[in-house]
Amino acid sequence: MVVPNPLEIVAGFLLVFFVPGYALAKATFPEWRVRGPDGLLRLVELVTLGFVLSVVLTVIVGYALLAAAPGGFQAYWTDPLLEAVLAGIAAIALVGGWFRGAYARIPPAATASDAPFGETGAWELSRELDRLAREERRVRHELRVHGSDPAEARRLRDELDRIDSERSELQRHREAEYAA
Repeated sequence: MVVPNPLEIVAGFLLVFFVPGYALAKATFPEWRVRGPDGLLRLVELVTLGFVLSVVLTVIVGYALLAAAPGGFQAYWTDPLLEAVLAGIAAIALVGGWFRGAYARIPPAATASDAPFGETGAWELSRELDRLAREERRVRHELRVHGSDPAEARRLRDELDRIDSERSELQRHREAEYAA
């Protein structure tokens, strides 16, 4: 019986539970950075996604090896076929991520929230509409509280009109995009 050394155990653990998924996540989302105000959130997302994707890849590769092998697939330390395939997937994902700019100092492309008007997705549009709704509730509350002062009431009504026109413009522009 061959006893694996601790380095082989750590390498096998990383290949089965982290590296392929992390490399695939970085290749899929090259603009994610673990620096800046959202750095901790992105780190948690990348580690979690790396773990989950690695487990999924291990199951899929293991099943494919089991189905392809005539006598069945058995993972032994002396025959690390599963780890070799996972290392190949990780290498391909690392190269793909490299070419997509995942490991560059500067992110490869603007994120969807930085896109110009009209080029945002449904998530960003929903967030913007929610922000406008919160702002409208805040202004309506101020109008109820400070509505007795005519100058302040006029300013708040003007702000409500601005919020309403901004929301209408967002909805009109999105409807025009869908109609085209």
